[in-house]
Amino acid sequence: MNADDRNLLARGRVATRLPAQDLDRARRFYSEQLGLEPVDERPGGLLYRCGGVEFALFMSTGASPGTFTQMGWQVDDIEAAVAELKQRGVVFEEVEVPGFRTRDGIAEIDGNYPSKGARGERAAWFRDSEGNLLGVGELVF
Repeated sequence: MNADDRNLLARGRVATRLPAQDLDRARRFYSEQLGLEPVDERPGGLLYRCGGVEFALFMSTGASPGTFTQMGWQVDDIEAAVAELKQRGVVFEEVEVPGFRTRDGIAEIDGNYPSKGARGERAAWFRDSEGNLLGVGELVF
């Protein structure tokens, strides 16, 4: 038995929680712009599933600072994903920071986690209706 087998958190599933000041507005954004529908809901919360992983939008009086990526999707074709999302009205961030900058909404990022076996990543970022910063990325082999 290795350490991960004994660690309850390492065996657990991770789920992202994103704040929404207006849950109805957020539901419309995720449906109309991202093409996602909640798989479940409760008062003050919407639950989504993508690729076997869950994330939830929850009613909050607080707002996200939107200064860092809060959740991201790994896709096989970032250009196709960005094009589809742009057609749905999603606006991508233009980023220029030391080490990389976006061109047409997509950044080339050198390096990656060794366990992923990739030499880099291509990534793009956008904000949801609530100011949460979300991303899409494609591994570069």
